[in-house]
Amino acid sequence: MSESEDNGGGREPEEQHRLRKELPAEVQQAGETPRAEPPAGQPQLTGRERLVKGLWPPRVSRAQLIVAVLLFVLGLGLAIQVRSTSDNSALRGARQEDLVRILDELDDRTQRLEDEKQGLEDQRTELENSSDQAEEARKQTVEKERQLGILAGTVAAQGPGITMTVTDTKGAVEADMLLDAIQELRAAGAEAIEVDGVRVVAGTYLADGTGGKGVSVDGHKIAQPYVFKVIGKPQDLEPALNIPGGVVQTLEKEQATVAVSRSEKIVVDALRAAQRPDYARSSSQ
Repeated sequence: MSESEDNGGGREPEEQHRLRKELPAEVQQAGETPRAEPPAGQPQLTGRERLVKGLWPPRVSRAQLIVAVLLFVLGLGLAIQVRSTSDNSALRGARQEDLVRILDELDDRTQRLEDEKQGLEDQRTELENSSDQAEEARKQTVEKERQLGILAGTVAAQGPGITMTVTDTKGAVEADMLLDAIQELRAAGAEAIEVDGVRVVAGTYLADGTGGKGVSVDGHKIAQPYVFKVIGKPQDLEPALNIPGGVVQTLEKEQATVAVSRSEKIVVDALRAAQRPDYARSSSQ
């Protein structure tokens, strides 16, 4: 090796030492910071172990904990509501033919309302076009009085309809179940109803007998089998009672027997005495 090469090799550390002194103090300290070493007696952790140690146990603030609890309660409430709605649906699991029958019944109800609307419009047209409006008004008044008399139970009625017989050998049928039957029949277009010789009107009420035995209609105790005579369109009345979760299924769950038969002539002749209201008066007087 030559002398020049030996001198050059010796000067290189001195040159680096001189340049290092010229660097700022902060840079010198950064370059001299020693590498953190684990305490004596403890093994050095790997990168994965340090990551797990940083994530667990989790450090949760009070606000985050409150938000998490509120979200849990909200989700639980929604789940319970959805399940309750699904379980209480009378149409859940219904057969296709039952659903079709329910839709047909709704269509029939809509058609009845449309027919009633058309009838009222026809009456108005007849009054407007009649040459003797006074006589036409008298005829319509008499007809209206007859219709209202049937609804009020002061006039006997006959026509097509159904007869429903409820046999309750266990004594489990209660007043509210029979009231549901009346309401369902009214919704299906029943125009006159009689239960065991008692005329059902707008103000009719049903109550359980003493000790929960038997049922009374407007204060008259009726005995089973309970016989309903109903005037209306049989094609609407019978399906209304047999819808899934309807009157028939409810009564059969109480081990009662329900028989429904159609007829072209049902006679409802139980009458109510006409009552004069104590306070209400016609606004035309």
